[in-house]
Parts: sequence; structure tokens; C-alpha cells
Amino acid sequence: MIEPVVIHCPYCGEAFETQVDTSAGSQRYVEDCAVCCRPIEVSVQVGEDGELLGFDTATDRD
Repeated sequence: MIEPVVIHCPYCGEAFETQVDTSAGSQRYVEDCAVCCRPIEVSVQVGEDGELLGFDTATDRD
């Protein structure tokens, strides 16, 4: 299932909407900021039932 989420860029602070595929389970991936184009490390937590439990963002320096 695709879930829309709003991410706040840890570099420029701007918010943008993206989509998370919860059918893939918990995961980590890199997505470029839609505003400043810097790489954001995204960590997604998905429950056993496929429900989005939460997500975190970090810079490549964290």
C-alpha cells in the first residue's frame, strides 16, 4: 500500500510530500530533497499488519 507522508528536509528545513510503500515492510532508503536536492536518509517503520508506524529522516552525516 502506498502512503503519502510529509518529510521535513534535515538540510534546508522545507517540507515536501512523498510516498512510502508499506507493502515492502520496514526499510531504509535515500531520497533527494524535492527543494534543495540533497540526499535524505529515510527510515520507515511498518507494523506486521502493514500499517505505517512512523518514519525518521537524517542527513548523510548523522
